[in-house]
Amino acid sequence: MTDPQSGSITAEQAQEQAAEATNRHRSLSPVWMALLVTSAMSSVFMAVYVIFNLGIHVGIVPLDTQYFYAMLAALLPLVFLLYPVWPGIGPQDRVPWYDIILAAFAFSIPVYFVFTGESIIDEGWEYDAPQHAVYMTFIFWIIGLEAARRAGGLVIFLICLLFSLYPILAPYAPGFLEGEPNDWADTATYHVFGTESLIGVPMEAFANLVVGFLIFGVALQFTGGGTFFLNLAFALLGKRRGGPAKVAIFSSGLMGSMSGSVITNVLTTGVMSIPAMKRVGFRPAYAGGVEACASTGGVLMPPIMGATAFVMAVFLEIPYSDIAIAAIIPSLLYFFALFMQIDAYSARYDLSGLPLSELPTLREVLRDGWYFVVVFLVLIYMLLYMQQEAQAPFYATAMLLVINQIAKQHRWGWRELSDFVVGVGKLFTELAAILAGIGLIIGSLSLTGKVGTIAYELVAFAGGNTILLLIMGAVTCFVLGIGMTITAAYLFLAITLAPGLAKSGLNDLAIHMFILYWAMISFITPPVAIGAYAAAGIAQSNPLKTGLEAMRLGTIIYFVPFFFVLNPALLGIGEPMEVIIVFFAALAGIILVSAGLQGYLIGAGTLGSGTNPLHWLLRLALFASGMMLALPGGEIVGFTHLELNVTAAFIGIPAVALTWMINRGGGRQSGVATT
Repeated sequence: MTDPQSGSITAEQAQEQAAEATNRHRSLSPVWMALLVTSAMSSVFMAVYVIFNLGIHVGIVPLDTQYFYAMLAALLPLVFLLYPVWPGIGPQDRVPWYDIILAAFAFSIPVYFVFTGESIIDEGWEYDAPQHAVYMTFIFWIIGLEAARRAGGLVIFLICLLFSLYPILAPYAPGFLEGEPNDWADTATYHVFGTESLIGVPMEAFANLVVGFLIFGVALQFTGGGTFFLNLAFALLGKRRGGPAKVAIFSSGLMGSMSGSVITNVLTTGVMSIPAMKRVGFRPAYAGGVEACASTGGVLMPPIMGATAFVMAVFLEIPYSDIAIAAIIPSLLYFFALFMQIDAYSARYDLSGLPLSELPTLREVLRDGWYFVVVFLVLIYMLLYMQQEAQAPFYATAMLLVINQIAKQHRWGWRELSDFVVGVGKLFTELAAILAGIGLIIGSLSLTGKVGTIAYELVAFAGGNTILLLIMGAVTCFVLGIGMTITAAYLFLAITLAPGLAKSGLNDLAIHMFILYWAMISFITPPVAIGAYAAAGIAQSNPLKTGLEAMRLGTIIYFVPFFFVLNPALLGIGEPMEVIIVFFAALAGIILVSAGLQGYLIGAGTLGSGTNPLHWLLRLALFASGMMLALPGGEIVGFTHLELNVTAAFIGIPAVALTWMINRGGGRQSGVATT
């Protein structure tokens, strides 16, 4: 496409910048790089072998635990090859001797457990292991913690360390956390041999579900999927008012759904969309906020919602398709709110789109990348209709790669294939290490039996007040999201908070979606706002101001989780008529909320001058009216849909009418310009 930033950066340069910005790895020599490629290919082969049940044809069917140990044996050693002891400390261009030793232990110990897998189960090593195996569990426990530290950071390490030691330290814990002690050997063997710790739910989700979607996401990026979706967004929306910002919503939503990473999404699409937004008149901080919000929302968007959604499916023991379907309405509300705010802002400040001469045509874009759409549709069909959740991404990846080799413009050579395998290996390695560490948290709470106690104490502390318990959960999610990955924060609260909320009569799926959404909040909320800060670097704006703009633009995400957890009709759960009513009421409410936040009402015009007290009164009235429309009625809320809608109309209709009269009286346009 013609560069919408007047040649300032190309899509290829954008990908290079994204890779450099996210690079925390050593530069490996050809020998170590060959080992990385071999390990990555081995992990992919093992996943295909197990997920497609190929063992039936060759007569070798591994136990689940053997498969999980084998995946750890292939991936954990790579952590010590790729990640230095500390970023910027130690050799960055070679692997030191101590990391080679750690990698050797990280490989040999789980390999031993693979070969003794049947004995581990038959002889109950989880409770009575041979002495040599006990020594090995201590070493592997330490290796798992160190791998989580290098891949996930110090905060995750400290949390995993503290919780992994909890069974031993339980007698010294305060209050209701006090418990019976477990000795070191019992704790170590439970962590390593038990099916609820290192090889528990997180590793099960990774090995049985997540791997295929990770491969598909990497294949999409390496075959030019990011460039295609960005060009498609420019072709569809680039000429509209505030076009580049709307492009960011569309492209980041699609790519975020595929990549599952907020930061990667910002760095991939933001380097194209943010400069284009600035060029047509958006303030730098506002442009960065738009990209941060769009990238964050993309991770919540079906059909691929990041690793956490797959962990949720395993945790709840429901099909992943149920989670993807439940996320449709909340995702639509989030992106609709973002779109309406941007449109209102663009109309208020008369921000145009990009010239047609600088934009690709829709025909050109689809001619070059039609197969991305086809593959995307095939993936959705296999997920939702054929219910082949584990196999679907492998078929989609194979289809994408075959078509890619036929299409001349993106055809791979050996170097591109090698880069793809390396990309898969690095992604697998990071996630496997983090999930193994998170498993230690679950294992400790399972071993001590404290899950039920924590749930009871939380409900008692909230006095049985569901709203207060939800607020406590939201705050806890946000705090954990500051220092932990989304998956870690989700799993911790799924174990501790979700049972308490379930006792309040809330829907299980709605509870877990609530936790997932709030675990995302820290990406756009200061003082953390990692996504906003990454966007601020591209926009060359103040990080705090960018975070505040992202927070205001993402206002609806703070409320949507409360909406659907209080009435799961917004997750598509319930009578069809009720789902339709609350959905369209929410859409109408979002239009009014967006007008209140941005000072412009579509179809009526601006809400007067900011120096006039009436301006702020109108904004407040529209915001309040919109929130009441969007809030679904129900027993917990205490009001019916009708009562909320009548109150919203009582507040909102006069505000809308007055806005229309102000603009008509001043001879201004009604604001029904093309959006």
